[in-house]
Amino acid sequence: MPRVPVIPTEQVEIKKRSKMPGVMITQYVKELPRGKNTPDFNRKPMALSVQEGKVAIFRAVVCGDPAPTVTWARIKGDTSDPELYKTRFDQRSREHILEIPNVKADQADTYKCFATNEFGKAVCTATLSVTSAGLKKPQAESQTNDPEDFRKMLKKTTIVKKRKEKPKKEGEIDPKFWEVMLSAKKSNYERICRQFGVTDYRWMLKQLNLKKKEREDEQAKVVEKVDNMKQMEVKTSGRAEFEFEMKLTDPNSKLYVYKNGDMLDFGDGTDDSCKHNMKKSDDKYLFSINNPTLNDSGLYQVDVEDVNIFSTNFTIPDVEFNGMLKDAKAVEGHDAVFECVLSGPVPQITWCANDVSVEHGDKYNITVSEDNLTHRLEVKNCKPEDKGVYTAIAGIKSSRATLAINGSFISLLFLGDIYTTIFFCKCCYINEDPNARGKGRGGSSDNADEVGRKAKGADGRGDGSKGSGSGDGHGGDARGKHGLIGDDTDHDESGQHGRGGLGSAVIGSSGTAGDDDKVNFGNGLSDINALRGKSAELVCTLNTDNADGVWYKNGVKLTSKDGVTILKDGCTHKLIFQSCNDADEGLYEFEVNGCRTQAMVKVGDLPEFDPDALQTFSNPVIVKAGQSASFKMPFPPQASLEVKWFNKGLELNDGGSVKVMKESNLSRLQIKDCLRSDTGEIKIQLKNHFGSIEAASSLIVLDKPGPPQGPLEVNGSTSSVLELKWNPPKDDGGSEVTNYIIERQQVGQNTWEKIGDISANHLTFRDRNVSRGKRYIYRIYAENLEGISEPMETEKIMAGALVFPGPPAPPKVVSASKNCINLTWSPPENDGGTQILGYQLEKRKKDTNQWVNLNPVNEPIQGLKYAVRDVSEGSEYEFRLSAINMSGAGEPSAPSVMACAKNPNMKPYFKDPEDFMVVRSGNSIRIKINYEASPQPEIRWLKNGEPVSPWNQIFNTDGTSTLVIPSSKYSDSGVYTIVAKNSSGQTSFDVEVRVADEPKPPGPVELEQVVYGKVIISWAPSPDQKKDDRLHYMVAEYNSNTRIWRTIADHLFCATYTTNIQPGQEYHFRIYAKNDLGLSNPSDSPTWGVNSNRVSVTSNVSAVITLERPPSILVPLKLHSPPKGYQCFMTCAVRGYPTPNIGWYHNGICIDSNHNYNITNASGICSMYILRVGHEDDGEYKVVAVNPLGRAECSTVLKVKD
Repeated sequence: MPRVPVIPTEQVEIKKRSKMPGVMITQYVKELPRGKNTPDFNRKPMALSVQEGKVAIFRAVVCGDPAPTVTWARIKGDTSDPELYKTRFDQRSREHILEIPNVKADQADTYKCFATNEFGKAVCTATLSVTSAGLKKPQAESQTNDPEDFRKMLKKTTIVKKRKEKPKKEGEIDPKFWEVMLSAKKSNYERICRQFGVTDYRWMLKQLNLKKKEREDEQAKVVEKVDNMKQMEVKTSGRAEFEFEMKLTDPNSKLYVYKNGDMLDFGDGTDDSCKHNMKKSDDKYLFSINNPTLNDSGLYQVDVEDVNIFSTNFTIPDVEFNGMLKDAKAVEGHDAVFECVLSGPVPQITWCANDVSVEHGDKYNITVSEDNLTHRLEVKNCKPEDKGVYTAIAGIKSSRATLAINGSFISLLFLGDIYTTIFFCKCCYINEDPNARGKGRGGSSDNADEVGRKAKGADGRGDGSKGSGSGDGHGGDARGKHGLIGDDTDHDESGQHGRGGLGSAVIGSSGTAGDDDKVNFGNGLSDINALRGKSAELVCTLNTDNADGVWYKNGVKLTSKDGVTILKDGCTHKLIFQSCNDADEGLYEFEVNGCRTQAMVKVGDLPEFDPDALQTFSNPVIVKAGQSASFKMPFPPQASLEVKWFNKGLELNDGGSVKVMKESNLSRLQIKDCLRSDTGEIKIQLKNHFGSIEAASSLIVLDKPGPPQGPLEVNGSTSSVLELKWNPPKDDGGSEVTNYIIERQQVGQNTWEKIGDISANHLTFRDRNVSRGKRYIYRIYAENLEGISEPMETEKIMAGALVFPGPPAPPKVVSASKNCINLTWSPPENDGGTQILGYQLEKRKKDTNQWVNLNPVNEPIQGLKYAVRDVSEGSEYEFRLSAINMSGAGEPSAPSVMACAKNPNMKPYFKDPEDFMVVRSGNSIRIKINYEASPQPEIRWLKNGEPVSPWNQIFNTDGTSTLVIPSSKYSDSGVYTIVAKNSSGQTSFDVEVRVADEPKPPGPVELEQVVYGKVIISWAPSPDQKKDDRLHYMVAEYNSNTRIWRTIADHLFCATYTTNIQPGQEYHFRIYAKNDLGLSNPSDSPTWGVNSNRVSVTSNVSAVITLERPPSILVPLKLHSPPKGYQCFMTCAVRGYPTPNIGWYHNGICIDSNHNYNITNASGICSMYILRVGHEDDGEYKVVAVNPLGRAECSTVLKVKD
């Protein structure tokens, strides 16, 4: 039976520190019995802020041996009323709970939680704050019934800031999806898509990249960087936390936290009573929620000013643990598994190791069952540092268990007739100090005296009486019968209790009192893994060469007759195995003068490959760049086998473009999207406890070669030949270079010309088609079977020396006028050996000595003719020119004959006149005609064959005649004729002018049905029909099916129209009058169809009507061609709701703020007025209408006439 600890009658109070901050521990005894401890808190209750009338719940998790009793109290009141304060213990979560239903204002207080057992007491506090409608209730002391203080009792309205959220449109993805995705890790993309129902991952990734770029541009305005963003999760402390790193552009910028669009108040982390806290440390921000509940679920967002920085979706599943975690033990190097079962499906939970969250990877394998109920955590290749507490967190529930790591093997140590179980760790087994210093006490076993004597240390301190004696190593735990070597494991057997730690593998002797010349081990035995059929040896050293020892195998003494060789070389003792086999395995010991050391010998084989597959594996794998390469190596199943792959000596791990698959008898390596740099030796290594073997293959990735290598040498340069020399590329791409391609570009030109394709055994090329004095750039490519390399490009290379062209013949005068002299010439006979690039032309005015360039040297005249326009009427000029080649300009030619700048006799000729124009009544009529004639002609204007009225104005200038009628009337319409006459002849031209105004609308509209399915539409003519013979009509229709207006007839010169109708529909018609200036206002018809006789029916279902619509252009802009100096008025009609913003653009430049334009927008009619147009107003004019639902635009072209 276990020994019951005895509590001393004398009680003390020793204050101790807890591992949990804020917990005070009082110990009642001076020394705790072995295996017992005082109470402590694994998780203390958190501060709460609860609205009046809600439920407040404090939770605590305690520990201690014996199990402590938990009680609750408050500072300013009593908690004994079971109706107001309910306490309970949750067996699943191991939580002690204090529940306060229907919280009242007077229950706001500081609450204490006590954990007590017979050895001590632990206490911690938590505050409860009670609020009313989001406001703190006033304290009782401050309340008064004095009417004068009535105003003070009024509650102040608190305005809660709302975050501007984008509304979700029908058929679109919830905007919260993008908010969460922008801050999530790539590993969580698939889970979030499933949560929001997104299935098109390719489209999602494309849109996400665009939104990330937009978000980064917005964030750049307020922050310098944002990284290391971690999503919100519940920690082992019971708080929910998320964190990120951020560096603000302006340290004074305001930071806001929102939950589902509502702004949250938060503390700075110094006050545990705050529900929400944001703790800042340098650039790191940590947001936490104390004691989270199901109501804390939602979308949390962090904004700096009005810019979103981070978003996380916090979901708390309402589940319990049906199957809790169980404590696990594992041997070092093996795997450990934790498993829990939930009451409801949860796709992902949080796993923590020693309060640090872990993720799926090389160390941890996290899996979930298909029904999302069973969750498993596998800890791979356990090591001593992996021991500790592991936690599974599902929502606000958690389950904890411990992991213990044992030594790597177990040995049985034989001492006389007693076997003792010893756990060895390799780290403390080798080179251990053999001096035993442990002490046993209180032995009462039958064999205690004998054991004590067996365990007596070499230093002689201890006696065998009553089961006490010196044992092994460094505080070793000698526990009577099992106390020879300690192992940290708590044993409690009657009369057998020890104290100490882990012992070594060297056992003390029953020697005498501590002599200085005692026998000690310098180095003990070490475990060996011997290869079958190979030699092996066990070696240990003593501190003296005068001692002989005895070898044992599994407790049996060994001699040379047992197939082993026993050697002594001074202080060194060896046990040699000539050819190891399975019979040599076991526990070997070497004993000398009562001191022992021991080691395990294991016999095995090296790993082995499948012989048939080894030959296949050695063959190289050849792939093209961008393809995938695969290697496969089967092998017999072998225990404790470790498989590794290497490329050019570097280990390949699973991830990215590398895929490594390992099975019990097979391993595969796949390298995706191979690059040329992946070419090299591929090795597979099999390793076990006895060694490793390797097999080699090779990967050859074929690709296009690298560029040829320089430096490029020019071996020779003459006027017609350039010889180039280069070096082969460093990398041939895995296949031999087959040929080289040479391209050439002449400096000053934009095209490249292929001039050579030579075999790979030639590294020189002669360009025989060069011109002396010209400069060239060359590109040289290497080509193999996989493609063409990048080029090696040369500098500019000149062919030959500078040779200038000879002088051309004098230019000839072809024709002359008052403002232009036309010249022509012939190329020079001597071009200097290179192509003529152009000519430089010069002029000299008569009676002057200065020659003036008509074009610069770097802009030569390309052709053999030129029109000289820089002349003065009546002046005489002579001209000369120089030819230009690659070397430059040559000698100038002789001067041409003198040419006078004057017009020859010429019959009048009208240049590009317009024969028709429309003018709005009241505006001026301006008919401008350009002409050419010599001498100057006589100009006459006629209207309908008669001279124009003397009230009309005629302006004649050189080459232009303009007829102006200041204020036009309908009677001014007609055919105007201009007649030009000089000594060389006469010419005339007719221009038809129509004076009109916007037409007046037609008269009343009548509808009549004579034939079923057809309606006759008739209307009274427009009053303008008699005076405007070009006036016509347009009919538009609207029906209850399409609900849009559409034109059904145009260019009608009569006042009636017949159209088809459908029964059961309602029709409306509009009649417009049209002329050359546009449309009149419409005349509406009466309603035709069933709707005109429909009886309204009251519906109990309320219809949702929205007037919102994107912008649309009802009437577009029209073309305009006003004369220079005239006014221009542009207009269009736009609709949309909300009312769109209108922008005017001229040639792509916004002119809204340009005061040269008068821009108005009234009731959807957008107008722009130019008082006097000029050629600078030519171009495209565009109207752009934008509202939150869309965008519309229309454009026109304005061409100003001279």
